[in-house]
This record gives sequence, structure tokens and C-alpha cells, in this order.
Amino acid sequence: MPADPTPPPHPAEQPHPARRDLLRTGLATGAATALGLAATTGAAAAAPDQAPQQAPNGTERTLTLTGHLPTGAPDFVYLPVEVPDGVREIAVSYGYDKPQVPAGTPGNSCDIGIFDERGTDLGGDGFRGWSGGFRTEFALARDTATPGYLPGPINPGTWHVVLGPYQVAPQGLDYRVQVTLRFGEPGPEFVPHYPSERARGRGRAWYRGDCHLHTVHSDGRRLPEEVAAGARAAGLDFIVSTDHNTSSSHAVWGPLAGPDLLIVPGEEITTRNGHWLALGLEPGEFVDWRYRSRDEEYPRFVRQVHRAGGLVVPAHPYCPYIACQWKFGYEQADAVEVWNGPWTYDDESAVDTWDSELAVALRNGRSWRPAMGNSDAHSAPQVIGLPHNVVLAEDLTRDAVLDGLRAGRSWLAESSAVRLDLTVTGHGRQAGIGEELTVPADAPLDVRVVVSGVPGGTVRLLTDEGQLHQESLPADGSGTVVWRTTASLAAYVRAEVRHPRADGTPGKGNTMGGDLPWGPMAALTNPVVLRAEER
Repeated sequence: MPADPTPPPHPAEQPHPARRDLLRTGLATGAATALGLAATTGAAAAAPDQAPQQAPNGTERTLTLTGHLPTGAPDFVYLPVEVPDGVREIAVSYGYDKPQVPAGTPGNSCDIGIFDERGTDLGGDGFRGWSGGFRTEFALARDTATPGYLPGPINPGTWHVVLGPYQVAPQGLDYRVQVTLRFGEPGPEFVPHYPSERARGRGRAWYRGDCHLHTVHSDGRRLPEEVAAGARAAGLDFIVSTDHNTSSSHAVWGPLAGPDLLIVPGEEITTRNGHWLALGLEPGEFVDWRYRSRDEEYPRFVRQVHRAGGLVVPAHPYCPYIACQWKFGYEQADAVEVWNGPWTYDDESAVDTWDSELAVALRNGRSWRPAMGNSDAHSAPQVIGLPHNVVLAEDLTRDAVLDGLRAGRSWLAESSAVRLDLTVTGHGRQAGIGEELTVPADAPLDVRVVVSGVPGGTVRLLTDEGQLHQESLPADGSGTVVWRTTASLAAYVRAEVRHPRADGTPGKGNTMGGDLPWGPMAALTNPVVLRAEER
């Protein structure tokens, strides 16, 4: 296979110190209306050298596909390629023009992937890989493939190179795709090495894990072994692999997991109407992303993830990048990612929305959706484990960790240096994070928060009324806060721990002004639910 040099950043993704500086490079998404296209206006007609005649081993044949896409082009453009018998490897490279555009107008950005002879049906078996806009070339064969692509048979038939023009300049987009068919004997069958579903745990305990991470298999610049090393350095017990729109990394995690690190297969599904995490997929399982909210296809893929025992988690719902804002609603989600990387204003919005949904769910007697926090780390200097989830699980296994997250028996931490415990006690009973406490309506309840690792931080206690108590931690970052309430006054109680503001002040929750009232988040808990006994 030819070398796969790392390309420069996607034109719409110039380096930036913000945590999402590489996020959109995985964005090729789409509408179901485009899925039936075998070709599109502007695509090259099948070249004469695509005829399925045999060719000697060691030879190759290159064909070039060019075309013009206007603004309003389909979300996906399918370029057919006839693959004859005897092909050992398919190699693809592409490029497109980048004309000048007026200020405030998106320029051209186009992603790429490939489907094999089994077709391009939504959720079908033909998927063979996706690299978004992160690579300008890729190759795949029976025994090996560029990261993001799936090794496997190169069977004869009509394959499709797929373009995802998610930004098109007013002048349109001119593309050029070169496909090289290399003939020869196929290599040995690829053998995947999937990770174990179990690590050496501590029985029922609190386990730390980052559930949103990227590698070179999508738009990250870290190798899987670098991600695993970073997780161990961050003091994590588990991670979930969530490369954009591909399952290719699942097959390499096996040797990188171990008794001290559970690695769970997953995927980040990047649609044009928001991104979501599929956590806990079957090894090698792929979840399609080529639809919008209006296509009514999202529920189908939610069911796919649930059949595998996995979780559906909308990711960074207020991220301001194109196609990142969440438009599918939260009804079918199992949890919500409210904290994504270093704390910013869009995380504030996500927490506020989640808190409002929490109050409505409890008022209506429905189940509530837990909050999650993940690093979404792609490359250095983005920090693996900033933030992560601390989940109470029966053991360090895939199913036990997913069960704990699903139940909301978890809290969010910026690092393993932060420790927290939240309990509510009263009427001879006690409950912790993610649990319910049912007591007489007016029975006194003591809310107790024990924190360490946040020097000069501020502990906030919030209920369905909003913030009802705050208290500062000493300079060493350790302290205990106790506050009293009743089930008649609070439907739930949850805790936040904030760093001091930039001016060194603790902040105040019941004020309004031109800037954020709080410093960055250091920890956030899921609620303890309080219910009044019926008389």
C-alpha cells in the first residue's frame, strides 16, 4: 500500500487552541434523498478502461473522475467505479478547488469515503470506510487499509467513491478524484484484534472513564496506542473509542487494552443536524450517519444501538460549528453530553438545557437523562480525560459501566485529582448520586458534599428552583458542605464545583451581567432525586 502522509488541516479547520479545533474534519453527513444516486450531474462517465477485462499481476489502471457541484448539491455524491476481477488494492486520491469567498460565506469543504459492490443503501453492508476531510488519499486491500477504512475482499462489481460536500462556495465546487486499481494476488485475510469486554476491576466501585475520543482512524492525530497511554496517564479505568463515522479502529484496540484499562467500541455519528455518540457497540459494528432530522431515519439507528446494549448520547449539542447543533430532540437519548473539553459558554447552555429537561421529566413522572462529560480529544495539546465520567459500576466490564452511566450513577470531573461525594440523609434513610430518596414531605434532609482537589473552588447546590446554596472551599481545595432541605421543597438536588473566576472571585449564582457568573467547571453531579411519600 502506498504511504498515507498526514495532510494539512482541512481548509475550514485551521489550527486553533479551542478544544474543537479538529472536530468538523469528520463531518460528512447527509440526506436520505441522495442515497439512491448512482452518479450525479458533473460526474465523469465510465471511462473505457473501466471495462472488466483481466490484467496481469503487478499492473495497475488509473481512472480520473471530475465534476462540478453547485450550491445546493446533494449531501452525498456517489461516483461509480467498475472493479474487475483480479484487483488486489484500490487506491483513491482527491482534491477540489477553493475559490475566494466573501467574508462570512463558507468556502468549499468536501469529505470522502467509499462503498463496495454491496451498494450504498442506508445502513447496508457496503460501507468500507470514511475519512471525512482529514485525508486526501486512502487505499484498501484484503489484508490492510488506511486508518478509517476496512480491510477485506476486493470483489468485482460497481463500487462507489462517495463525496460529502458539506460546504459549497457560491461559485460551486470542482472536484477531481483519481482511482487506481492495482492487480495481483490478494493478501492474507485480515484478522481483527478486538478488546476484551472485561478488565480487572475492584468489584462495586467508582470507575473513571472518557467516552469520547478520536484517533488517526478519523480526524485525530493520535495513534490508538497514544490514546491508550494518555488514558492511563490520566488515571482512567476505561475509555470508549468514538472515531467519526467508521468502525475501523475497533479491530486494533485488543493489544492496547489490559487488566488496568477497559476499552469499549463506539462511534461518533456526525449528521448534518448534530453529532451523537454510540457507546458500547458490538466490535466491528458500524452506525450510518447519512440522514437529517427531517428524514426520520434517526430512530432506526437508535434502535440499532439499543439492540447492541449500547447508549445513545447527543454530543456537544450547542457546538457552534456547521452541522453540530443538535436537532433530533432528546426523547430517545440515554444521556446527554453537557461538558465537552475545556469549559466554555456552550457547555453552560448544555447544562441549563439538561437541568430544565430534568425538572420536566421528574414533574411528569418520567425517567430522566443523565449528564455526561468527555474530552472529545483529537490531538495534542487537547487533554485526554478533560473531562471524564466517574461511574459507580458493579465491576469494570462493558455492561456494568454502561449500566452505571445509563442509570445516572455518575458524576463529571475535570481530572483524576478531583474527588467528590454527594449524599442526602434523612428519616433514617440515605441516597447518593443517581439514586432516589423517598421520605415524608416535611422530613428534614441533610445534603452533604465532600470535595477535594479544587483549590479556592465554589460548591453550588441546585434544585428544581435553581441554586439554593453556595459555599467556598479553602485554598487547599478540600472541604465539606452541609445544607438542609425537604422533599416538599426540592424535587432533586445536584452539585457543581466551580473554579474561581478570572478575577479571582468565587462568583454568585443569583446575579445578572454581561459575563458568565461562574468560573470553569471542576465537577458536576447527576441528581439525587427526592420524592415525598404519599399519604
